[in-house]
Amino acid sequence: MLSPIERWSSEVSCVTIEICDRSDSCEASNGFCPDWIADNFDRYVDPFFQHLYLTVLAVAIGFAISFGLAIVAYRRRWLINPVTQVTGILYTIPSVAAFFLLLPITGRGNETALIALVSYVLLIIFRNVLAGLDNVPAETRDAGRGMGLTDRQLLWRVELPLALPEIMAGLRIAVTTTVGLATLAFFAGAGGLGEQIFADIAFKSNVLVAGGLAVLLAALLDGLILLAQRAVTPWTRVVAR
Repeated sequence: MLSPIERWSSEVSCVTIEICDRSDSCEASNGFCPDWIADNFDRYVDPFFQHLYLTVLAVAIGFAISFGLAIVAYRRRWLINPVTQVTGILYTIPSVAAFFLLLPITGRGNETALIALVSYVLLIIFRNVLAGLDNVPAETRDAGRGMGLTDRQLLWRVELPLALPEIMAGLRIAVTTTVGLATLAFFAGAGGLGEQIFADIAFKSNVLVAGGLAVLLAALLDGLILLAQRAVTPWTRVVAR
């Protein structure tokens, strides 16, 4: 006959064994394991911030290069075709192939990943900046010239502000595209969330967390750019009546 304390101890042990068995069976059956996710979430923190670093820096560098090229090409129209062709070729190179092609030259690490990621941003931003500038109404330009604005003043005070919606739209596309491509940056030795996904791609919970964080990052950055766009283009808002 067991005493009450021994009976309670036995019941607790049985419950503990049952929970452990459930946890083990969850992982073994490739299920969705909240306990495992809670216990292992810290392993995704550094890869998340590395992914953010690669995305933001690649888009920033790509934007600076392609924006400058677009401004020059806007005044010298003969440059549009060559720049579009070169950036188009870079854009069509498969991302994994780009990483492996660069490895013998730049080695493993962030530099290789950033060069590849920047090359995919150029065409998107270049086209959108040009589209925005080309869509500025001719009468608006005429009004600016009538006010005595020089070509430089017209560009920075009139044309670029009116082209901002198209430019920001291109930036949003570039950011979300780069977040996706950065998941393959681990092939270049740059880490990121892709490294966590492929480290245990057969385990559903791992893929769900790492992939979900990549989707969350894309949505977060897209939302921030959208808010910035609304802030710098107040004339595009529809006034509720």
